[in-house]
Amino acid sequence: MRLLKSLCVYCGSSHGASPVYAESARILAREMVDHGIALVYGGGDVGLMGVIADEVMRLGGEATGVIPQALMDKEVGHHGLTRLHIVKDMHERKALMAELADGFIAMPGGIGTLEELFEALTWAQLGFHDKPIGLLNVDGFYDGLIQFIGHIVTQRFLKEEHATLMMHASDAPALLAQLKSFEPAAHSKSLDRATAKTLLP
Repeated sequence: MRLLKSLCVYCGSSHGASPVYAESARILAREMVDHGIALVYGGGDVGLMGVIADEVMRLGGEATGVIPQALMDKEVGHHGLTRLHIVKDMHERKALMAELADGFIAMPGGIGTLEELFEALTWAQLGFHDKPIGLLNVDGFYDGLIQFIGHIVTQRFLKEEHATLMMHASDAPALLAQLKSFEPAAHSKSLDRATAKTLLP
């Protein structure tokens, strides 16, 4: 069983069209706090980002935000967190979030959430990390994406073992159980660690 001390959660900077998204963020926050898992996220106080951070803090958990200076200047940073790292740009933000987390969860969100998710998946495919990655597929939000990943596999642009790096579940307890039980297969990596280190910036 994998020990998860912290999880990076990618999610929308809006609440979305349905109240079920915000409620799912609160449920995930409660599950994380109950299991002693700290939150790492994008540092905002808006949308689902603000919802999950507020709930983690309300329940006595730990929340670390990472936000670029440009977004702080727009007054969207969360000032009530355990800690808030202000970085120079989005690249540094994503790198630090990944460094601080033992795994990744993507909740419903927009293209920014998808970009963060696919970067984490790509780096896992290349063998740059072996941390678990999951979709919280709230109310079928990611059904189309899951189907499309299957299409990429059938068209031979993605190996099946790499597709399975993206775990998914419709509720937080089931997804956390998957992440904790994740064991990367040796053959699931396109590059070995020695090679990966030579390619890192």
